[in-house]
This record gives sequence, structure tokens and C-alpha cells, in this order.
Amino acid sequence: MADATQAIPSSAEPPVRPLEIPRLELPRAYRTMVLARLFDDRCLALQRQGRIGFYVPMGGQEAAQVGCTWALDPADWLFPAYRELGAALVRGVPLTLLLDQFIGNSGDLLKGRQMPNHYGYPKYRIVTGSSPVGTQISHAVGAAMAAKKKGHAIVTVPFFGDGTTSSNDFHAGLNFAGVFQAPTIFFCQNNQWAISLPRSRQTRSETLADKAVAYGIQGVVVDGMDVHAVYRAVKAARDRALRGDGPTLIEAQVYRFGPHSSSDDPKRYRPEEDLAAWKARDPVTALQHELLEAGLLTAESDAALWDAARAEIASAIQEAEATAPVDPLSMFDDVLARPTPALEAQRAEFATWLGQGETRT
Repeated sequence: MADATQAIPSSAEPPVRPLEIPRLELPRAYRTMVLARLFDDRCLALQRQGRIGFYVPMGGQEAAQVGCTWALDPADWLFPAYRELGAALVRGVPLTLLLDQFIGNSGDLLKGRQMPNHYGYPKYRIVTGSSPVGTQISHAVGAAMAAKKKGHAIVTVPFFGDGTTSSNDFHAGLNFAGVFQAPTIFFCQNNQWAISLPRSRQTRSETLADKAVAYGIQGVVVDGMDVHAVYRAVKAARDRALRGDGPTLIEAQVYRFGPHSSSDDPKRYRPEEDLAAWKARDPVTALQHELLEAGLLTAESDAALWDAARAEIASAIQEAEATAPVDPLSMFDDVLARPTPALEAQRAEFATWLGQGETRT
């Protein structure tokens, strides 16, 4: 796989210019990838221990997510699926806040009403994800059109996998975005497997980015294991969108190192030799070697970085697990702005049943 970006021809080619991650930002990007890798591994372990009910790992996709989000402006809105831990960490979402959602305790802003990994944080411009694949694509296009009409110089970025490119929402979203030139970057993480369905059995398109041609938008294939290549592609796509040249579909070719979710066993369908070949291109290890060779990292500082990340994760877990559960009576909140007498009566009855009295909390 070539490192260079491969562009699918369109009528509005972006200018070719160097778009690199600033040298002094690389160590911070690396630390974010390390934190994502360690936190991801630990969360899957927590699920296996019964401390989290469900988890969707993202190991192997660190460069794609970090490179993409690093190239954006903090004002840009993200529309994740359920595997975008790296993007959340770039945005600065605290580990404890993420764990609160995974556990579903009283610190969870969604009050335990969403599945683990389906979080949303308006403060960090992250829209709540959903399990049905592709729904976030149309939402992202609509938000982009609203921003465009209001004169806000931002883009929206829906994240999705290769399987989603076969969904109705993918085609409807891209068609609308192409017609109205929405400032949206469609970021497809092609991790080669739609759960257990291989990419080869899903579509006859030579690349997933080829699908952009049908809607008259820019399509780009990029090495998703290379944080620099992803950054360049997203930065160029953002520049195009803000110039008014329309949306871009980016296919970041990556590989999912672990299972689709904690309910999946990839050993039942995935050849071990394929996994080994992709792990030889581990994006975290690749950036580590680059920084060591450039003198931006030493063996000692690298070891200290990994130890600090482990300690940060351990502290966040301890804090999240010490947080009280969600109040069961909260199920009656956020239903109506002014609760009806019937709803109030139901709440009071449930409070009595819980032995908590009838006082609103």
C-alpha cells in the first residue's frame, strides 16, 4: 500500500501543497495514540471482568482517528459511530467522563440511557453516536448545511466503517452533500471487516472511495496506518470544504487488531496471518520509531510516557468506579419540560416502591 494519497478524479481538484503535522506537535500526537492504545486494551479487560457491560475496541486505528481529528479545528463537529476513542481523546474528553458513560453511573451525562461507547459531549463538539450504522452521516450533512447557511466556517465529520458504505444513509447523505456542496468530510475507516464480512464480499468497487464519483464529490484513498498521510488528507479536505469546493470522501485503509466488539470472536473468521501482517505496520510503533530517530523521544522518556499513561488510566478507573450509580428516578426526567400529573404520579409511585419517598431529587 502506497503512503501517498491517491485521489479519485473530480471536477474540483484541491491544490497540491505541503500539509504536515507541526514537528513540535508530534510528541503530543504520539502520547494521545499511546493513551488510546492502553485505555482501549484496559477497557476491553474491564468488560471481560464484568466491570463494563459492553465495549467496542479500536486498536490498530489510532493513527487514522488521531490524524483525522488533529487536522480539524476545535469548532468542527464530530459525528462518531462507536469506535472513535482516539478522536475523543484528541478533543480532550477526560478518561473519567468516558468511563462514566461506559459504566453508566451518575457521572454519565447521558444518565445511563445509551449503550457503552455511544457517547456524546456538546462541550467537545461530539454528537452522540448510535448503533444503527450510517445514521450519523445524514445528521452530519444536515449540520454542515446549517453551519453553511449561518456563515460558520466549520466542517462536520462523520466517522464510519467499510460496512456502512453499503447502507442507505451513506448513499442518501453523500448524494445530498454532493448536490448542495455541504462542507462535510466523510471519514471511512476501512478496517477490512464489517463484523465478520470481509471487504472483498461486500462490494465490487475497486476502492470504497470510488463511490464518491457517483455523487460528483472528491474521493481519496489514504494509508490509515500513517498519521501523517491521514493528517494531510483531512487538512486538504477541510481546506476544500471551506473554499466552497464541496465535500470529500476519505477512505483510510486500516486494520482492526481486536474483535468487532466484546461480543465477537474474530478467530472464527479472520486468518491469523492477515492480522500478523497488519500488526507489523502497527501505527503506534511506527510513530514511536520515527520520534526516536528524529531525537524527539528517548527510550527513557518513552518508558516514562507509557508509565504515566497507565497511571492516568488507573486513577480514572478508580474514580469512575467510586462514583454512585444513576438515580433510578432520573428515568422520569427529560421527558417533558412540564411533567403531566400522570407522570408525576408514576414517579411518586416508583419512588415509594424504591423506598425513597416522594421527594423529587
